[in-house]
Amino acid sequence: MKGIRRLAQHLDISIGTVSRALNGRPDVNEDTRKRVLEAAVELGYVPNQSGRSLRQGTTNTIGLMMESSAQTVENSDNFFMGVVDGAQSVFARHQLDLILLPCSTDEDPNAYLQRIVARRLVDAMIISATRKIDKRIDMLEKAKIPFIALGRSESGHNPPWLDLDFEGVASRAIDRLVGRGHRRIAIAVPHNEANLGYIFLDGYKQALARHGLAFDPDLVTRTSSSEQGGYFAADELLRSGKQPTAILLIYEVMAIGLYRRLAEAGIHAGRDFAVIGFRESPQSRFLSPPLTCFRLSLRDLGIALAESLLASMPSFKHHYPQTPAHRIWPMELVEGESDAFELPVKNQA
Repeated sequence: MKGIRRLAQHLDISIGTVSRALNGRPDVNEDTRKRVLEAAVELGYVPNQSGRSLRQGTTNTIGLMMESSAQTVENSDNFFMGVVDGAQSVFARHQLDLILLPCSTDEDPNAYLQRIVARRLVDAMIISATRKIDKRIDMLEKAKIPFIALGRSESGHNPPWLDLDFEGVASRAIDRLVGRGHRRIAIAVPHNEANLGYIFLDGYKQALARHGLAFDPDLVTRTSSSEQGGYFAADELLRSGKQPTAILLIYEVMAIGLYRRLAEAGIHAGRDFAVIGFRESPQSRFLSPPLTCFRLSLRDLGIALAESLLASMPSFKHHYPQTPAHRIWPMELVEGESDAFELPVKNQA
C-alpha cells in the first residue's frame, strides 16, 4: 500500500482530512483521527517524511539541547531522562517527537546551535544550561524559531522560560541552618558560567542579609558539580583559616565527595558538620547520613516545559491558553540527617 491517496480511497474520506489527521491537526475529530491512524497501520502506509517536511516547511520534531560531558555520563544523572519523559507525553498528544541534541562541553554551544538552525532539523527548541548572557537566545529569536529556556537569562526580548526555585531553596536552607545556630555557612556553586550558579548565590546572599549575617566571599567555593567537586570544596574549606560549620551544595552528588573528605579529617557529616544539598536523587537517598535536600517531580517539570513551549507556537497555543510564559518551579524540603548538627548557644556569635 503506497500513497495517501489510496488511504483516503480506502476510508472514503478526502485526502485533506487524512493528511490533517496524520499530522495531528486540531480540526479533525478524534473518531476520524483514530480511524485514519488504525487504517494506516493496517494497510502499511508509511509517509514520506522528507517530502512532507519540504512541502509543509515543518519536521514535527522538537529539539532539546543539553550539555554532554564525561562528568554527566559518570554521574548517571537522571534529571533529563525524567524531564524528557514528561515532555514527550505532551508532544505525543500532537504527533510531535522530541529528539535530544547533546552538545559536548568541548564544543562552542553557539556554533553547535547555529548548525542545528541552519539545517532546520527541528520546528522548535528547548535549551538548557542557560548563561546570564546567552547568545543562543538571540540566535533563536533572530531565526524566528519557537523556543523555551530551561533556566533564566538576561538575553533576548523576554523569552519564555521555566526555572527551578534556586532562591527559595537557598532561603529555606539558610533559615534552617541559622535556626540550628550556624553563622558561618559555606556554599558550593558551579565554576562555569551557568546562570543558575549566580541565581543560587544571590539567593544565599539575600537569605544571609535577612538574618543580619555578613556575606563572606571566603565561604564561597566554585567547583565542578560532581563527587570530585564536593571533595575539592571540603578540602578547600578545611584549609581555610575560617572554617565553616555548615555548607549548602548546588548539586546533591557533590555530597559523596564532601562526606569522604570530611571523614578523612575526622569530621562526620550530620554530627560535626551540617550539609544541605539541592535536589533529591537516587544517590542522595543512600548516603549515610541521609542528605537533607529538596524534591521535585521531573516528569511534571517536563510536562510544564512542553506545554509552555507549545503555548508559544501559533499552531498549538489554543490548546494551552492559560499557560504562563515564565514560571519558577517549586521544590519540597526532604529532611535527612546531614544537617542534624546544632551549635550550642555560646558558639553562635
